[in-house]
Amino acid sequence: MNLRSRLSTLIAARVVLVTLLMGSAILIQISRPGAFPIDPFFGLIGLTYALSVFYLGTLKYAEHHPWLVDLQFGADALLVSAFIHVTGGITSNFSSLYLLPIIAASMIRYRRVAIQLAAFSAVMYLALVAVQYIDLDLPLARRFSPAVDLPTVRVAQYTVAINLGGFIAVALLAGSLADSLRSAGARLEDASDRIRDLRAFNEYVINSLLSGLITTDHEGGILTFNRSASTIIGVPAAQVIGRDVIEVMQMPEAVRVRLEGLTAGRSLKIDCQHRTADGRMIDVGLTASTLTLPEGGTGYVWSFQDVTDVRRLERDARLRQRLTAVGEMAAGIAHEIRNPLASMSGSIQVLRQELPLSEDQAQLMDIVLRESERLNETIRSFLAYARPQRKAMARLDVRSVLQDTALLLRNSAEVKPHHIIDVDVPGEPVWCEADENQIRQIVWNLATNGVRAMANGGHLRMTATSEREPAGDEWVVFAVQDEGCGIAPEDVDEIFQPFRSSFERGTGLGLATVHRVVTDYNGTINVASQVGVGTIMSVRLPVHAGISATPAESESRSVVV
Repeated sequence: MNLRSRLSTLIAARVVLVTLLMGSAILIQISRPGAFPIDPFFGLIGLTYALSVFYLGTLKYAEHHPWLVDLQFGADALLVSAFIHVTGGITSNFSSLYLLPIIAASMIRYRRVAIQLAAFSAVMYLALVAVQYIDLDLPLARRFSPAVDLPTVRVAQYTVAINLGGFIAVALLAGSLADSLRSAGARLEDASDRIRDLRAFNEYVINSLLSGLITTDHEGGILTFNRSASTIIGVPAAQVIGRDVIEVMQMPEAVRVRLEGLTAGRSLKIDCQHRTADGRMIDVGLTASTLTLPEGGTGYVWSFQDVTDVRRLERDARLRQRLTAVGEMAAGIAHEIRNPLASMSGSIQVLRQELPLSEDQAQLMDIVLRESERLNETIRSFLAYARPQRKAMARLDVRSVLQDTALLLRNSAEVKPHHIIDVDVPGEPVWCEADENQIRQIVWNLATNGVRAMANGGHLRMTATSEREPAGDEWVVFAVQDEGCGIAPEDVDEIFQPFRSSFERGTGLGLATVHRVVTDYNGTINVASQVGVGTIMSVRLPVHAGISATPAESESRSVVV
């Protein structure tokens, strides 16, 4: 409680006390008329009321002017002295009123002021008694002092000693208690501040974690839910507090049984898929461990992360390891197949020209030659995927690659009249350091895939832009957007795997080769697709060639959206 509040309480208590005194005086006057001078008594009560009003007006200044508070206590001692004087002095029954301002001073201004007020009250009380026993010519004092039978000097000395001792004892005791209370209050406030600061710091640390953090009771009811948890699953903490964690995190019910066997010092790891509030499907890795609650019960603490990208990178890394091993072996086998295949194809051509063949035999020879050529093309594509070659690294304008590709597509047999092919590029060059043939291969494969996806016609749009990151890195981004059949979400992760083609006469190596070349340049491929609406394939490459030293060791960096 601040000083102003305590002073307001003191003023209210003072008004209540004098009101009680006034009522008591009225009752005494009615029952025993002339017991004490009623006029000065009521005059002092009226003065007390007036001073109380004055004190209320000075409350706003008391914080900065403590002497105003001391003035109140001094005035109280004077008023009490006046009350005692008009009610009989040494014989007054109101001598104990001195203790009230002393106690109040100890509570508001503490021990030092309480002792000073006790000393001042003692002086005032001694003066009252001295006026009664010493024959002094004080007309005003005699006028308002009632005629009473004074006790003997020895009795008066004993009464004064008892009262003075009481004043000092109460001042010391009340002051000591008030100081102890103030010290305890200060320590309690300091401890409370430290607890609040520690709690705020803990909340700040918990909310600064990148991992989601959940605490639950033993039944799985959520107690706390940090900011990262809300960010990962897209649900505000206020909506999940009190709900079941198994339901909120979309974990299988079997997890509840596994939790029952969890003991202190051990943890439970869970991997599951979670559909966020915005409809995205993410991979979540959770770890649960036991928690001792403040009230003595037990619960669980859950930490989790969105591991979608990590899982995808792990799958890509495993895929690349398998493909690297298989690719190196298959590349050697393909090379060995290519040589006898060329010999066989040449021999068939010679025999066809020199031997007299029937129509059926000639048709069979044509089939062999055609399939040999198709097999040779497949081997050539596979070798391009398994062992991409960079022949001429140079600075090129990506705009010209897109425009040349668009021109070739418009004049190809795959493009029909109901296909529209546009190129949207800026007016200034979009530079990139790369092998031009590989960039053309990337754009051509993406563009032809886009055209094939629009079997019923549509708009194919190719764009190119430059980007500069705050760190200073420069990137070139070119994209191919179609209005085709789209790609199902479950198939997006597989489109870059070799020999996975959804088109007729496709080898399944076009996108695999694109993926291999882009990752060798330390670039990324982003795929945004919606079934029945279309697909956007965006390639992001560093402007300055950042090429992996060994293609086989390059790490997959494709990002699928």
